[in-house]
Amino acid sequence: MTKTLDRRLAHYAPTALSLFRVVYGLMFAACGSPALFGWPVHPLHSVAFGAWPGWYAGLIEFVTGLLIAAGLFTRSAAFIASGEMAVAYFWMNQPRALWPIAEPPAGNGGLLAILFCFGFFLLVFTGGGNYSIDALISRPNRPATQ
Repeated sequence: MTKTLDRRLAHYAPTALSLFRVVYGLMFAACGSPALFGWPVHPLHSVAFGAWPGWYAGLIEFVTGLLIAAGLFTRSAAFIASGEMAVAYFWMNQPRALWPIAEPPAGNGGLLAILFCFGFFLLVFTGGGNYSIDALISRPNRPATQ
């Protein structure tokens, strides 16, 4: 039964990977856009243009999120995004408390940083999938049919 299920689901793996990439990329871009544009929600603390590290973190999140969602330079963008989230976790969250699950004071509030870090780390190795700009660019040119 498991082999039958595996065979049936394997057909949908490229679509699921692309859907995962698009959703993760758009959510990451949405995390960066408040720092840059104050949209779609106004940030709790305003971030001045060029302020370290908040504005640059927002820029990285917005740009890499859009690249990942589009599937353009997916592996490189995902590597940068994963690294940013690892740094964010160890700089901002981990010093507060040991457990990432709960918000302070019981936990450190780093659950999203960990999920983004490892989700993007997966995309470093899988790439953007069949339904990405990367895949479209890498396809061999087919001769025109008449």
